[in-house]
Amino acid sequence: MALTKAFKQSVLERAQRDPEFRKALLTEAINEFLSGDLEAAKSMLRDYVNASIAFDKLAKKLHKNDKSLQRMLGPQGNPTTSNFCALLQAIQSVEGITLEARIQ
Repeated sequence: MALTKAFKQSVLERAQRDPEFRKALLTEAINEFLSGDLEAAKSMLRDYVNASIAFDKLAKKLHKNDKSLQRMLGPQGNPTTSNFCALLQAIQSVEGITLEARIQ
């Protein structure tokens, strides 16, 4: 089932005003990536970037083109490991957090 535009807008608005929600969105994106669902992970990361950093600021931090980053996290995007890791490093820096994996 496709998400409605109103639902996506609600998610973005909440992420913009609620740092804990942003962190939860980022956590879920990483968990989806680790579980093998790259499409869901990219979608959540797109939402996160749009609601927090914005692609133009993230692109400057990574010394990349913002359209390239948008394509990387788009439905047809296939980010390299080095690009994905650089993206996560930049996000951690901006958000002031450290991501770590845990075995449960």
